[in-house]
Amino acid sequence: MLEAKLAMKSQPNHQTVISLSKQVIIGGDRLVVIGGPCSVEGLDQMEQVAQSLSAIAVAALRGGVYKPRTSPYSFQGMGIDGLRILAAMREQYGMPVVTEVMAIAQIEPICAYADMVQIGSRNMQNFELLKAVGQIDKPVLLKRGLAATVEEFVMAAEYILAHGNPNVVLCERGIRSFDPFTRNVLDLGAVIGLKQLTHLPVLVDPSHAAGKRELVPNLAKAAIAAGADGLIIECHPTPEQSVSDARQALSLEAMAELITSLEPIAAAVGRSIGDLDNSSAAFHWTSYGNRAVIPMETSI
Repeated sequence: MLEAKLAMKSQPNHQTVISLSKQVIIGGDRLVVIGGPCSVEGLDQMEQVAQSLSAIAVAALRGGVYKPRTSPYSFQGMGIDGLRILAAMREQYGMPVVTEVMAIAQIEPICAYADMVQIGSRNMQNFELLKAVGQIDKPVLLKRGLAATVEEFVMAAEYILAHGNPNVVLCERGIRSFDPFTRNVLDLGAVIGLKQLTHLPVLVDPSHAAGKRELVPNLAKAAIAAGADGLIIECHPTPEQSVSDARQALSLEAMAELITSLEPIAAAVGRSIGDLDNSSAAFHWTSYGNRAVIPMETSI
């Protein structure tokens, strides 16, 4: 851990907050929820999702367009057409978008359309990819590897920081276990530990941890109670028809119910979730000597 000199806290109250847009800040008092389907499947699907989520306290839109799938015969994503759909939803509904990058060659087109680049769990230790996203001017959502230790996770973030990108958000998404009841085991101890060790914001993905939609709401509440700065949750207009991860996706109605149920949990830990404002968007503190940086504008 001592080698992670850029990711570690320099003092107990050292906390980086990261801007996705003027209105969406990760790491502050206001919790950030990122929602959307596992995969972008088409314009109609994403319009339903964006219209629904923009009406509740969901700050950003997620959707995969380049998909790492266990089977080579599974749907691999819409690629550039999916990116165009995400960008259209941002323009129409004012929501920054997050999508996964799997290869260095995908970075340029993703950065042209998305506001945040996600490194999935399978690529957490793809060091060349980490170096490459360390050289972009977009925030990076780094997911913990499915069998990675906390130290390995922090050192993966260090690769991105060391190559010049201070805007890293950690994401706990569950680790593998011997027990098949849940898809993964949500490690809330790691969430608490990461908040104590590092100054980086920490999100939780209860969808991939659970693998079952009926478990997602309570895991989401537990994550907020444990100190997470927000959540990334899969939802779909017709979950059973989703082309990927159908079993863990919430319906849009269930997503709205979940957001409402999170409000008292957030209040209990001194956080808020609700309408966004830009009062805290004047600057954010980076990991480099608490240097103030003007938030990045949403890309078009």
